[in-house]
Amino acid sequence: MSDENEAEVWRRAYDGDGAAFAEIFRRHRDGVFRRACALVDRTHDAEDATAVAFFELWRRRRSVTIVDGTVLPWLLVTVAHTARNQRRGGLRYRRLLSSLPRAETPDAEQEAVAAIESEVLGIRLREALARLDVKDAALLTLTALDGLTVADAAPLVGLKPGAARTRLMRARRRLQGDLATDPPHVTWFLNEGERA
Repeated sequence: MSDENEAEVWRRAYDGDGAAFAEIFRRHRDGVFRRACALVDRTHDAEDATAVAFFELWRRRRSVTIVDGTVLPWLLVTVAHTARNQRRGGLRYRRLLSSLPRAETPDAEQEAVAAIESEVLGIRLREALARLDVKDAALLTLTALDGLTVADAAPLVGLKPGAARTRLMRARRRLQGDLATDPPHVTWFLNEGERA
C-alpha cells in the first residue's frame, strides 16, 4: 500500500477503512511530530499534540481540506492549533518551574547564561506568535516552517491567496517588531542575577 497514490489511500480512509488510515498515519506521523516539537517545550507534549491531530483527522475526515492530493497541510495546521492550546494551558506551570533555583556546578554560570538566553528567545518567539491572530500565526508557521506557498496555505486557514499575502506581510512585520525589543520582564530577570 505504501506505493499507492495518497489520494486513493485517503479515499478509502474517508470511507472508514482503518488500514488505509493507518497508512496515512505512517506516511505523515514523523512530519507532524517534528512540527509539534517546534511548538512545544517537551517531547511528551509533542506526542500528545500529534495524537490529537490524527484523532481529529479521523473524527473530522468528512470535512478535511486536501491540498495537492495530501492531508499533510491539514494535519500541520491542526497540530499547530493543538500545540498552541497545550502551551496556553501549561505556560504558568512551566514558568513556575523555570523560576525555581537550581544547584550550581563549577561551570553552572556559563550553562545557566546559555540556557537562559535560549529559553528567553524561545519564550519571546512563542509569546510573539501567541499575540498574533490565529490565522496569521498559522500562515507564518505553514510558510516559514513547513515550506508551503502562500497559495497552498491560504485555503487551509480560510483565506484567499491575496488576503493571505497581505496578512502574512503584516504578521511578519509585527513579529519582527515584537522580537526587536527586550521585554521588561526579561531585562529584569537577567539583571536580578547580577545584583547578588
